[in-house]
Amino acid sequence: MVLIGGTSNVGKSTVAQGVAEVLGFECLSTDGLARHPGRPWRTPEWEVPTHVTEHYGSLTVDELIASVLRHYESLWPRIEELITTHAVEAGGRGVVLEGSALLPDRVAGLEVPRTAAVWLTADHAVVRARVHAAGRYDAATSEEQHLMDKFLARTACFQTLVTDAVDTWGLDRIDAGRGQSVTAMVEKVLASVDAQDAVGRSRPGP
Repeated sequence: MVLIGGTSNVGKSTVAQGVAEVLGFECLSTDGLARHPGRPWRTPEWEVPTHVTEHYGSLTVDELIASVLRHYESLWPRIEELITTHAVEAGGRGVVLEGSALLPDRVAGLEVPRTAAVWLTADHAVVRARVHAAGRYDAATSEEQHLMDKFLARTACFQTLVTDAVDTWGLDRIDAGRGQSVTAMVEKVLASVDAQDAVGRSRPGP
């Protein structure tokens, strides 16, 4: 098992796919277990559901954070079961599991074989630029911009919580910003995986 955590729009899905391809593993997302209200901006193929608009429009940032944390905590038993099942299946196909629901406090307590974990982080300016590009912020209505702003505020707060927890537990994290290529990020994740002797924790260097 390779676990890749981090906040929205840091590149988890893309990097996870790359790692899975190199290792010949299956790639899964915690979103596949149960999805919390996702991005509040429309694309040519997707319209924002009413409940998502109401979620971001009616809640404060603190309420948005509390909501998503409750969701992730409720998912943890299913995530832990998935990790444990795949980790102990000798000879089974490996899995790369990515998602914001991989909370450091929970992952730090795992004691399972053949499992590594790493978190991706990125400067908020990088995340903001990605969201603005995806949601075509400059062409969006004022209401759509407001929803994106709320999403970004929640994302920034969540990343701070995750980064603080990762550092408190001494877990591995990688900066996914600075214009790095997907190939470079995949190599960094694999290097972290190779160096770990406990879930999420690299061996000290010489």
